[in-house]
Amino acid sequence: MAAARPQMTEGSGSSGGGGDSAPLPFQRAVAALNAARTRPEVQLSALPAPKRLAPYTFALSASVTDPAAEGADGDPPELADGRFVLLHDPSGQESWQGTFRVVTLGRTDLEPEMAGDPLLPEVTWSWLTGALETRSATYGDPSGTVTRSGSSYFGGLEERPPQSELEIRASWTPRPDDPAAPDALPDMAAHLAAWAELLCQCAGLPPEQGDGASVVSLPKRRGPQPL
Repeated sequence: MAAARPQMTEGSGSSGGGGDSAPLPFQRAVAALNAARTRPEVQLSALPAPKRLAPYTFALSASVTDPAAEGADGDPPELADGRFVLLHDPSGQESWQGTFRVVTLGRTDLEPEMAGDPLLPEVTWSWLTGALETRSATYGDPSGTVTRSGSSYFGGLEERPPQSELEIRASWTPRPDDPAAPDALPDMAAHLAAWAELLCQCAGLPPEQGDGASVVSLPKRRGPQPL
């Protein structure tokens, strides 16, 4: 399987004294994210990390494309996008119940009729939990929202068809498989791979593995609409 790895320069994507000055557990977690292997449809890149959420943070953006298709500009069309943020507080935070926290966002366009499916939010959330379990990514204290939104166009834009979007915001506490083991850390590569699988399912791509197959298959994301 091809690896999709972010292109980074030293210190990019992190804050709170990144690099060699960061705590070793955070350095190891970031190294695992940099080395993670995802599906070839997922392209990762570094993002400026938020500075106020935790003493140490690291952020990635993701774009899901369809290599078999060709957009109006000749490039594969984007089907979904999102961001993945790793937070670390060596002292821990009560709301996290741990020293690490993952905060994510995923978005994709939908056909209007799919947006009206009453089971869509529950199914979308189950894709996240199912992907984490399939990847054996141990976690706790999950929270999040699944939002459907729609736009209708009028006046000079009335020729554009109605557009609907699915957005999932989720956070959880990654935990070591064996908390009692010395220097135990969460398997951050597994958490990133699970989140990337969620984006692919939201984009309408089939699950990479048989386990945790989706109940509802969403249509592929539409290409950019003319203004």
